[in-house]
Amino acid sequence: MSPPIPAMILAAGRGERMRPLTDDCPKPLLQVQGKALIDWHVEALARGGVHELVVNTAWLGEQISSHLDLLRTTGGHEQLSFSYSHEGEDFGYALETAGGIARALPLLGDVFWLLAADVFVPGFEFSAEAADRFIAGDKLAHLWLVPNPPHNPRGDFGLGAGGLALNLAAADAAPRHTYSTIGLYRRELFGSLPFGNSPGLAVALAPLLRAAMDRRQVSAELYLGAWTDVGTPERLAELNQHFPN
Repeated sequence: MSPPIPAMILAAGRGERMRPLTDDCPKPLLQVQGKALIDWHVEALARGGVHELVVNTAWLGEQISSHLDLLRTTGGHEQLSFSYSHEGEDFGYALETAGGIARALPLLGDVFWLLAADVFVPGFEFSAEAADRFIAGDKLAHLWLVPNPPHNPRGDFGLGAGGLALNLAAADAAPRHTYSTIGLYRRELFGSLPFGNSPGLAVALAPLLRAAMDRRQVSAELYLGAWTDVGTPERLAELNQHFPN
């Protein structure tokens, strides 16, 4: 079994659709069932043996780093190591997903977990076996897809034979699934961007993934456990009223 790989948690978003809740509180720190959203991820990663965590921030980023540093020292997570990519401090704005990852690459290894802080997926396992399979293969990314929620009925990507992720044409009637934001990635996927992104380029992730899918370099699988994109106050309220089974 390979040594544990690091993980990056994307936490730089402004959370515009969550306002006014996010006017004074960054979205990753909103509470679900008595815990900050990001804490659910930290605990799941720790259970999976992932000890090196990189977090990017922009909006109210100092609250996120202060919260996680306190969680590490008082929450029984002394084995964890947090590193931060403070895009707000460095550039005054968030670098979007791929831009933020490229900025953080010097803090990550050749292979790493990636997930967004604003999804709630309490049962997901960041298993060493999944990481080992990915490391042993030749794909640039492996994505976990979920059934399409009401707010994304058309989905994002197809799932083909042999577990290939598919960049389907708009007119293609084949089923699509929604990207959960959870995946395994190789540094090589971001080779078109400056390593460390010193220019502060704001670049989306989806075009890089779609181009790699066209080259048959992305795999995927379907995750059927509870998953919520906590994108509106209504979804947050529903999670706090009814814990998903």
